[in-house]
Amino acid sequence: MIAVPAPPLRHQQLILTIYGLYGRGGGAALPISVLIDMLGDLGHDAPGVRSAVSRLKAKGVLNSVKDGGMAKYELSPRSLEMVNEGDERIFEPYRGTPDGDWVLAIFSVPESMRDRRHQLRTELTRLGFGAMAPGVWIAPSGVCEGAKRRLAARDLAEYVEFFTGNYSAEGDMRSKVAKWWDLEALGVQISEFMEYYRNSLADWTRYVGEDPATALPNSSEELRRDAFRYYVPMLTLWRRLPYRDPGLPLAYLPEGWQGPEVRRIFFGVHRLIAPMAEAYAMSLVNKAEAT
Repeated sequence: MIAVPAPPLRHQQLILTIYGLYGRGGGAALPISVLIDMLGDLGHDAPGVRSAVSRLKAKGVLNSVKDGGMAKYELSPRSLEMVNEGDERIFEPYRGTPDGDWVLAIFSVPESMRDRRHQLRTELTRLGFGAMAPGVWIAPSGVCEGAKRRLAARDLAEYVEFFTGNYSAEGDMRSKVAKWWDLEALGVQISEFMEYYRNSLADWTRYVGEDPATALPNSSEELRRDAFRYYVPMLTLWRRLPYRDPGLPLAYLPEGWQGPEVRRIFFGVHRLIAPMAEAYAMSLVNKAEAT
């Protein structure tokens, strides 16, 4: 048996990960009983799951679906768009180069609309932009199109102008990047991931080998359940990192930066166990549908 870490994650975070993995597309609504079973495998009780689903429904993240006598929930259209967009950052993280382009997001919001200004700052931070000056934010150019879609979906695009180009001034970019981005906070998140999953790739490789093509067909139901219990929290911790680090060039990050090692570990484990985790999750869905 492989040891399964248990990072402190909220019901709602795990539910969003589960929907991102197993609950999109036509007919992808998940029965509440399946959510209870899945979260049960992750160590959470049924009342907490029901309460979390109710909160997500109240926030417009989930919609209830009528399907005979079975209670089901699906991602709202807005949430589905956000999850689909998130795949670009979570599973294909971009890494800029010192000679690459940057994007500037420059916004101006009337004084009477301070709430919009706060929303813009919050969204740009979540998208990985660094603050150069009041109303002037910067990021590697690879995040530009996703940022435009995200701001448009939140009715914030009209306040922002984007400019893309290279950085031609002389100076120590490493010190400037450290000023524009909160690298300390990002480093804390990276360290938290490493605390739980530093040895995960080595452990799973010893357990199932290096070939994903053989890991799934040779797996038992118990192993697939362990893969599910391992992968969902791991992805939940991982998925915020590609946003906080928008692909800053490694040359501009501190010496010994662990970002590349975290990426190697996550994607190595992802290749090995994501198919097994999905097989287990779908077995729960199929079992519920058959009853």
